Amino acid sequence: MSNQPTYIGRFAPSPTGPLHAGSLVAAMASYLDAKANHGRWLLRMEDVDEARTAAGVAESILADVSALGMQWDGEVMFQSQRGAAYEAAFDRLGRLAYPCGCTRREIVDSRICVAADGAAVYPGTCRSGLPVGKPARAYRLRVPDPGHIDELIIFDDRWLGRMQQHLAIEVGDFVLKRADGFWAYQLAVVVDDAEQGVTHVVRGADLLDSTARQIYLQRQLLLATPQYLHVPVITNADGEKLSKQNGAQAIDMTQPLQALNKAAWFLGLDIGQVENIAAFWPLATAAWANLEATRPDDATVA
Repeated sequence: MSNQPTYIGRFAPSPTGPLHAGSLVAAMASYLDAKANHGRWLLRMEDVDEARTAAGVAESILADVSALGMQWDGEVMFQSQRGAAYEAAFDRLGRLAYPCGCTRREIVDSRICVAADGAAVYPGTCRSGLPVGKPARAYRLRVPDPGHIDELIIFDDRWLGRMQQHLAIEVGDFVLKRADGFWAYQLAVVVDDAEQGVTHVVRGADLLDSTARQIYLQRQLLLATPQYLHVPVITNADGEKLSKQNGAQAIDMTQPLQALNKAAWFLGLDIGQVENIAAFWPLATAAWANLEATRPDDATVA
């Protein structure tokens, strides 16, 4: 009989800035879901975009996560050390991957529509081969044509309910390797989740639009698809997702319990008064389990 847990979750921050309130919410949700399900909780640094990685930030995030009482299992994975694995996965995709010579301006000018995340839907300019005289800039993954049986990706989100996305219409052929030479997030996260045996992905709803692409990639690479849960994201006064790009402030680690209580409140967890971090986590885990038990099975989003 295998002793492997049936639940493996993960927290995968990008070390481009310090841990802030928005990333703490995602970390807490993934940690509590793992603990409530008696599973393992892994930590991965998504530093595949090495140009945006800030020196010392990964170590700072690890220190903060630990000081906040979240203990990860196993060794921390760094995407910057995983290039060979991404290359191997790319090679397995064969003719589904193709070179693209389009600039961002050309894609915007010829876009067929705009995706949910605001990006231009790629019109397929280089699908049949690079135009004469155009060098390859990026590499894209060919998605099914409209009307194909695999074109509609449907999945059940544990927080949001049944979701679906038409890849050809809403996304288009998406990037696997960027023009700057770095591997794209979509490929890296799929390969890494499979390598780490991740069974449950808990993350912010800002990444919901990426899920169908990742499921499609998993299918092409013959990899298992985890269960997904996307929690709400904290927004600023302008309604924008709180992020490092719009000046999100680092967690005040002189008051860690206050930061934890705020994150728990945002997630709808009834913790009550706690005196210290050690007392916080058992109560938070029980509150998360209760929240999951009372969530309607047929919850859907229009």
